[in-house]
Amino acid sequence: MPPIVQALVVAAFPALVIVAALRDAISYTIPNWISLALIGLFAVAVPVLGLSPGDIGLHLAVAAAALVLGFTMFVFHWIGGGDAKLFAAGALWLGWPAAGSYAVLTSLAGGALVLAIVGLRSPYLRAFLVSSPAWLNRLAEPGEDIPYGLAIAAGALMAFPASSLVKPFLAL
Repeated sequence: MPPIVQALVVAAFPALVIVAALRDAISYTIPNWISLALIGLFAVAVPVLGLSPGDIGLHLAVAAAALVLGFTMFVFHWIGGGDAKLFAAGALWLGWPAAGSYAVLTSLAGGALVLAIVGLRSPYLRAFLVSSPAWLNRLAEPGEDIPYGLAIAAGALMAFPASSLVKPFLAL
């Protein structure tokens, strides 16, 4: 397969993850089409990047474990359903061992996100947001949810270079 085709397929992952983060920040939702597109594009990436059956199985197992973890967090109302699906779709692309970094980096990004939003929701900063866009005012609204898709996207983007899908490109 021509390297440009491979690069385009690989570039779809960060592009869609960024779209998911922006949508979550603005609307507090991650549309299903983003997670479905990630899954569909992974199916395209398999033959384009020449993954072995063992690698495919490992990616699928990691995604299944991430889906169970994500929906467990959803059941406890720690994250939303879109977050759980995005987390699993990201794990599908990252595979093992990058999924370990993904989970840790997502957790760290989530902690930083919570601290930033708590700071943004302080009465001192909220006064400066009077004429801000509606989505920023919603982020600053006390009692609102946390758009955790931002943390998931940050973790995915930071872990992506460790994925077996990307490593061949980094060796060039």
